[in-house]
Order: sequence, then structure tokens, then C-alpha cells
Amino acid sequence: MDKPGLKFTPVFIYSLSAVACFVWMAVWISTKQITRFDNAIIALVQGYESPALTFIMKFFTFIGSTPCVAVLAILVMVFLYKVLHHRMELIVFLVVVVGTPLLNVLLKSLFRRQRPTIHRLIEQAGYSFPSGHSMEAFAFYGVLTFLLWRHIPTRPGRTLLLIFSALMILAIGVSRIYLGVHYPSDVLGGYFVSAFWLGLTIWIFQWYQERRQK
Repeated sequence: MDKPGLKFTPVFIYSLSAVACFVWMAVWISTKQITRFDNAIIALVQGYESPALTFIMKFFTFIGSTPCVAVLAILVMVFLYKVLHHRMELIVFLVVVVGTPLLNVLLKSLFRRQRPTIHRLIEQAGYSFPSGHSMEAFAFYGVLTFLLWRHIPTRPGRTLLLIFSALMILAIGVSRIYLGVHYPSDVLGGYFVSAFWLGLTIWIFQWYQERRQK
């Protein structure tokens, strides 16, 4: 029987669309025409500033930080290996979660965009585009949803999983805008490039699974 080749599946189209959106965002940023969009969203988000909301946003930023994601990732890896006994899924998780910050460092070094200075509530070093917190949040909760989906038999359970992941991704991204350390376009760019990396990894994983079965 012939071995199946890589096919242009919906996951591949999704990944390709995500990288196209990232390139479009990068070009838009390079032309400086995105300033009006960024400033309008920053003004809207920071317009809700209050002590209580600042505390909440700092919490979500902490949840999305690399040290916190690393601890959560270790817990997930233990669960995948010890409880579900899924070694291949563990490799997928590692590729997505470990590859994302490395990709972020590479892209930030390439674009070298300075962080906003409009109204900062915390200090943050390094370049701005794309947002590392947003990339790691999308990658972590995205791959977690993909891996847990098949183990949740009910529609309400799967719906709750999707809602939880989407809210975490959104909250972490918005927290970076609220705290004044990222432009909205940094956050969107982070989502797009992580969507590409996640989709590409899942595409290759599905191809490998199909190849093994045949």
C-alpha cells in the first residue's frame, strides 16, 4: 500500500491563512498606517482603568508569563504521560510550547519594534512585536484544547473547553494592552503567528498518524 503524502487539509489551509494574516499585519506596521488603529484600541481598553481591573490584568499577565507557562506545561506533560499514556501527544505539546518562545525571540529580533510609551502601568524590557505573552497563550491553550478534545465525550464539555481557552487567550492578550506594554497589533500579530505554528504542528502530526495507520 502506498504511503500517504502530505495533503492540503483544512488544518493546512488554516495554518497558511494565519501566516498570511501575520505577514499582512507586519507590512501594515512597517507602513506606520496602523498607528491610528493601535491608539484607538489602547484608548478604549485603558479607558476602563481602575485599581481592581489593574489587579486582574496583572494577574492574567502573570498567568501568561514564561515562568508560569513553564510550570503549567510541566503539569500538562505529567498528565499526558502518566494519566493518558500518550507519548505522541506529549511530543506535539512540546513542539508547540517550546517552539513558540523561540519563534518569538527570532521575530522580535527581526522586527525590532519599540514598545508603546503612551501610558504604562508596568515596566517591560525587550522589543514589542509580536507579543510573547499572546503567542504563548494562544499556543498553550490552543494545543491543550486540541489534545483534550478527544477525551471529552460530551458537547457541553467540549464547549466549556473552547470557551475557557478562548477567554484565557483573550484575557492575556488584552492585559498586555491594558498595562501599556504592547500595541494591539502586537497582540494580533502574536495570535496569528502562533496560529500558524500550532496549525503546522497539528498538520504534520495528523499526517504522521495517518501514515502509521496505513
